Amino acid sequence: MTMGLKMMMLADGLIPGAKPTQIPGMSGPVTKMLGYALWGLVIAGVVGAIIGIFKLATSDKSRGGGGSEPFKWMGGGLAAIILSSSLIAILNGVAGG
Repeated sequence: MTMGLKMMMLADGLIPGAKPTQIPGMSGPVTKMLGYALWGLVIAGVVGAIIGIFKLATSDKSRGGGGSEPFKWMGGGLAAIILSSSLIAILNGVAGG
């Protein structure tokens, strides 16, 4: 069993409802890997936003500390969530799902 197939089978159990819709003209493994990569990007975005919230909660609030790093984490996480969610919606619309 190849490593990619093992990872796809693992993702079936870890990501609820992440069953990629077959895209016309694409082979099965490519469609599955693209679908799971997009769901993985959603999870990475959520983790990035959570790290940003944690950094904001624990940062030094004095004039010399803190900075904009927590907002960079939160913004990057939200951008990843929005980008991957829109791509999932577009691909499901193309696939007719």
